[in-house]
Amino acid sequence: MWKVRRPQEDDLVYTTMGNVRIEVYPGSKRQSPYDFIVKFREPNKRERTPAHVHLIVEMYVKHAYNPSLTLKLKDHILKMLIQIKPVTSFPPILQFFKPEHAKPFKELDKVGEFTVEFMLVAIELVAIQEKTNYPTGTLTESLYKSFGVKDRFQVIQKAVWRG
Repeated sequence: MWKVRRPQEDDLVYTTMGNVRIEVYPGSKRQSPYDFIVKFREPNKRERTPAHVHLIVEMYVKHAYNPSLTLKLKDHILKMLIQIKPVTSFPPILQFFKPEHAKPFKELDKVGEFTVEFMLVAIELVAIQEKTNYPTGTLTESLYKSFGVKDRFQVIQKAVWRG
């Protein structure tokens, strides 16, 4: 089993246009020897770990600004999620995201803390992590299917659930 260690150059998965570094560390879940932890570092800030709740709340912020475009983003995310497969190597590589995927949603970058580019990469990595550890797991997909359909409380409650 891996131990958490300082990042190596090959742990960098993606750097956004805003110079946010998205990295992975070996994880310690017993479900898979390929478990990993997603972390990101914005310029001149400390390293953080994106959680489901951070990403879904960001979707609500963007939805308040532009509901129809945010729902199109949700559809794009769902299209991506159904294509994600477990990984059998470290570090994982992005399976779906391409930088041009963020362009149609650029307007949403005007609000919230995260850019769409960052969100698409972070959501994909969290989904890869879920599929790697729990191949039949559907929490990530279920969250985005519920977004905009079920009430916010129910969706956010699901995002913070730990089980």
